[in-house]
Amino acid sequence: MANGEITGLGARALSRAIHERQVSAREVMEATLARIAEVNPKINAIVSLREADALLAEADAADAELAAGRSRGAFHGIPQAIKDLAMTAGLPTTMGSPVFARQVPEEDSIHVARVRAAGAIIIGKTNVPEFGLGSHTYNPLFGPTLNPYDPAKSAGGSSGGAAAALATRMLCVADGSDMMGSLRNPAAFCNVMGLRPSYGRVPAGPAPEVFFDTMATDGPMARSADDLALLLSVQAGYDPRAPQSLAGDGSEFAPELADDVAGTRIGWLGDLGGHLPTEPGILDLTRASLDAFAGRGCAVEEAELAFEPERVFQAWIDLRSWRVAGKLGPLFESAATRDKLKPAAIWEIERGRALPLARIEEASAVRSAFYRAMLRLFDRVDALVMPSAQIFPFDVTLDWPAEVAGRPMDTYHRWMETVVPASLLGLPAIALPAGFSPSGLPAGFQVIGRPRDDLGVLRLAKTYERATDWLARAPEL
Repeated sequence: MANGEITGLGARALSRAIHERQVSAREVMEATLARIAEVNPKINAIVSLREADALLAEADAADAELAAGRSRGAFHGIPQAIKDLAMTAGLPTTMGSPVFARQVPEEDSIHVARVRAAGAIIIGKTNVPEFGLGSHTYNPLFGPTLNPYDPAKSAGGSSGGAAAALATRMLCVADGSDMMGSLRNPAAFCNVMGLRPSYGRVPAGPAPEVFFDTMATDGPMARSADDLALLLSVQAGYDPRAPQSLAGDGSEFAPELADDVAGTRIGWLGDLGGHLPTEPGILDLTRASLDAFAGRGCAVEEAELAFEPERVFQAWIDLRSWRVAGKLGPLFESAATRDKLKPAAIWEIERGRALPLARIEEASAVRSAFYRAMLRLFDRVDALVMPSAQIFPFDVTLDWPAEVAGRPMDTYHRWMETVVPASLLGLPAIALPAGFSPSGLPAGFQVIGRPRDDLGVLRLAKTYERATDWLARAPEL
């Protein structure tokens, strides 16, 4: 196979080619490194890339294992770069911050260990915003990740490096994480797929504290629904070190997905009755995407959140600030690190520390009431649809959009409010491409499923993928 043919393959196809000895792991690594050398200087998606000699030696070892009749799993010999928020043994995990520029963990995060055990060769990391805060990937260590479809624009975040590397065929799949849309916003900005799994589907940690609800989850990104499911099958499954992790071993996601979704009821939430400011063109593109589902026998109807959106957002930012303040507070307290924190981190810490406990209890009560309201809504529909981002990719030199559709943003993340409902409730949500603006910028929408219905949203994604051709439109760099 030629290099371009190798790097253009998805994960399932590449795994078959390696296991059937159509291509060697060394050839895959050589093609991947050549692609990275060609493309990465233009977009800055992959960071902390390991030395080629070491990576080729690992690829040779993978080939030797196959020659001896041993396979580690679905990702045997497949290069992977890990999001720079996840712990990677022996490889820097900087979190995009000068505070952790020299941090080299001794242990992998659980989902990293699982993909490594399945045979993946870890080649480096993917770029992130500092501490993952803000849906725009830039930091003082590595600089910004540029959008593959327009390098003057943002790739989104915080999984922006992962999404851009995937879109440019430097990776066949990628891991990401999502607290406030970090698997969905970059998927929309980079014309790929991203799945925020049900909370607990992919175990978090190991970590010093394992019982508080982080509201974040790791998950997969890919250029096809079947590849999303394959990576999820490796990432998912109960681990006793993560007491909030869900039962199971992820095997239900390993087979290729069925796409018989006829009769599925889909509710269109749109901009929540005008509550969400959206850039012109976003709603038109995302609403038109529902035609693909209707054409495959789904029943599409208008839906209402049946809950005051502003109460949802305020509960979210209170709980978010409280959790961020707890996690990053020690860095704020230390004179050696406080000046190295980005303004968004300081804002979250100061705000979180100022919240009275009664306010946190109130936010949790609102969250609980919202959950009950959504359960009633899911009595009438099987899935909900709304934009993955309220704007098209914006100027990469901005810290964050100060206004959307003429409406000023009162926080650094208000412009991503559309992702909050699924995040607050830990619902499975998959981001799918919706097409492009007249100037060629990608847009996307999210399909939100019932609690723990990850398989259902993946099947809807496969149906949509087969009915459209957006994913085949690779960027021209």
